[in-house]
Amino acid sequence: MSGTYEGCLLIADITGYTLYLSQSELEHAQETLAALLRLLVDHTRPPLVISRLAGDAVISYGLGSHFVQGQTFVEMIEDTYLAFRKAIELMVLNNTCRCNACANVSSLDLKFFVHFGAFAMQRIDDHDELVGNDVNLIHRLLKNHVTEKTGFRAYTLYTGAAVQQLGIEDMGETMTAHVESYEHLGEVKVWIQDMQPVWEQKHAAARITLSPEQTVLQFETDIAMPVEQVWDYLSQPEFRTTLMGSDRQELLNRTRGRVAPGSVYQCFHGNNVVRQTVLEWQPFERILTQDLLPIPVPNTFVLVECRLVPTETGARLIQTFSTVTGPLLGRILARLAARRMVSQGQKDIEAFKNRIEEHLAVRREQVR
Repeated sequence: MSGTYEGCLLIADITGYTLYLSQSELEHAQETLAALLRLLVDHTRPPLVISRLAGDAVISYGLGSHFVQGQTFVEMIEDTYLAFRKAIELMVLNNTCRCNACANVSSLDLKFFVHFGAFAMQRIDDHDELVGNDVNLIHRLLKNHVTEKTGFRAYTLYTGAAVQQLGIEDMGETMTAHVESYEHLGEVKVWIQDMQPVWEQKHAAARITLSPEQTVLQFETDIAMPVEQVWDYLSQPEFRTTLMGSDRQELLNRTRGRVAPGSVYQCFHGNNVVRQTVLEWQPFERILTQDLLPIPVPNTFVLVECRLVPTETGARLIQTFSTVTGPLLGRILARLAARRMVSQGQKDIEAFKNRIEEHLAVRREQVR
């Protein structure tokens, strides 16, 4: 692969590894690093492509200016961080060794660096080496004063170009503006997301589960693309319209620029509107909404779960409708409507699958 490209550059860098290595037995320290690097590699999923490993860091890139939504990209990074922290937690809990390497593993953490720009690729051995001024910039940013100035030990650093290209300006209030200065580059303004609150919030989050007794209807289909890309489509009103068999959808009540619990998908079916309030938003796993049914009985609701399961060929999408809650008359009318959905629901989920597979194929062709 050769030529000049535009895209997102991402470096995932293990924090504190140099000090950890200096204070630990080499054999066990190397085993720990290998396990953590394998985790980072496994979580570098399409549309990201690994360029190479560099010591305690994984360097990757994604081609194109709009390869995923900005929020999806942020959630991919957050998902990787959660997996990393869970791995560290398990290493500590399962540790029976008294060597320094095993005792000090909790001192390790993770930070990410994101930039958007132009770069060329040179094939060297078994990897694509990225070269260019923007590549130099993101590598320079690895040496910074972020922790010194903010106190953040684990963080994601976004350059201004990345924030603009990903369209995540509205998320700025959850980030900290920061400036670094480098010889020959001058001042570089960046935005920093502290990852510790991400871990605390996700780690403590409770889940609403739908038991078999609560399930009325369930539809599923296998989609030939990675879970992360199916999620990206699943969260967009334009494509949810197909899944829900509606005329159109609108997204309301973003939280600090993000779709989150409390956000609302308004689903238009002719003159009827189904208000789908997000109860749980678990990136790359599931979306749970509480849907206010458009029947002449107020406060009649159904829970709708869209769950993604990785498969050998891509992802399985499972859509589940719960029993109806609300006044008796509302429950009776909803049951009558559910009978008509038995055949239509499977048609809608298959139409969604076909539409997003075709859309992704076109996007891939445009990037080539």
